Amino acid sequence: MYFFGCAGVGVVVSFLFVAITQYYTDYKYGPVQSIAKSSVTGHATNIITGLSVGLESTGLPVIVICFAILTSVYLGESAGLTDAKGKVIGGLYGTAIATMGMFSSGVYVLSMSGFGPIADNAGGIVEMSGEDEHVRDITDRLDAVGNVTKANTKGYSVGSASLACFLLFSAYLDEVEMLTGKEFKVIDIAEPPVFVGGLLGSMTVFVFSGWSIAAVGFAAEDVIQEVRRQFKEHPGILNYTEKPDYKQCVALVNKAGLREMIKPGLLAVLSPIAVGLTFRVYGSLVNDSLLGARVTAGFLMFSTSTGILMALFFNNGGGAWDNAKKYIESGKHGGKGSEAHKAAVTGDTVGDPCKDTAGPSIHILIKLLSTITLVMVPLYAGN
Repeated sequence: MYFFGCAGVGVVVSFLFVAITQYYTDYKYGPVQSIAKSSVTGHATNIITGLSVGLESTGLPVIVICFAILTSVYLGESAGLTDAKGKVIGGLYGTAIATMGMFSSGVYVLSMSGFGPIADNAGGIVEMSGEDEHVRDITDRLDAVGNVTKANTKGYSVGSASLACFLLFSAYLDEVEMLTGKEFKVIDIAEPPVFVGGLLGSMTVFVFSGWSIAAVGFAAEDVIQEVRRQFKEHPGILNYTEKPDYKQCVALVNKAGLREMIKPGLLAVLSPIAVGLTFRVYGSLVNDSLLGARVTAGFLMFSTSTGILMALFFNNGGGAWDNAKKYIESGKHGGKGSEAHKAAVTGDTVGDPCKDTAGPSIHILIKLLSTITLVMVPLYAGN
């Protein structure tokens, strides 16, 4: 029954993440409406309010994650499960069951992600085919719903990643202990090398985010130049007497996307290996064989905690910016074409790389860092 309670905790966490994400990204609620209202006074105030909403949105999800970890550990330990040596191991097992409880609803939550692109592209087809304005109004409302379902999916992914990374971190500690035969349960962040490793972990998340967002900017510049070239060489595109070359734009996006994501990908793979090996060499100089393993643990702790916060900020902030624009397009604050709408379009443009590129990538990043660190344990702690 205790472990059943752990599974129940995971299901509750799934529900809470979806509810919290909807509150911060649906234009029926205050946060998105506040961004729309600030758009009336200009582009800068739209960006400022959007940033504040994104930052604020990290609070409740983190509290939910803390609740899930502490509750599942308590319930697991209460079950009295022990290993062959009599050591209580139910706490970690309870967290694993809570993670599986959260994953049990994964297929339903993740399937909602498909609704957003379908509704968005339906709106594009309606606009290109010259349908009546009321048809576009319907697809706009569907698109707003799709923005919320996409944000729900991303918030759920971050929550499940945080619980999974906690388990992977515990597995890393056990792996080092099994490999070296030395007790490895406590990581002291007051130790200068460990603290330095933690700073490097947090830095990795920020640099990865910066490169991801920059990749979108570079790709957008290529597309804008191509579109301007087509307008200049084929002016009939504007009056529908000539068709634009869509394939060229798609090809540019694909090439730029693959090219610009090389740096973030290499950073994710190489940074934990570089940190672990560097401090293992340093540890051999100061006669501390486990220094590399401890520093890598600090790197993993800080990168995971920073990554969770950054992913929540990008996902919720970007979704809120997008739906603030949809809220104004529904007729509020002057509707389409107003100065408030122009400011909201700017905010949406800023929010798109946040919610569609950087945010979804970070929860993959923290899982990848945990996995690589676990697999490469012999490099940091091997004899």
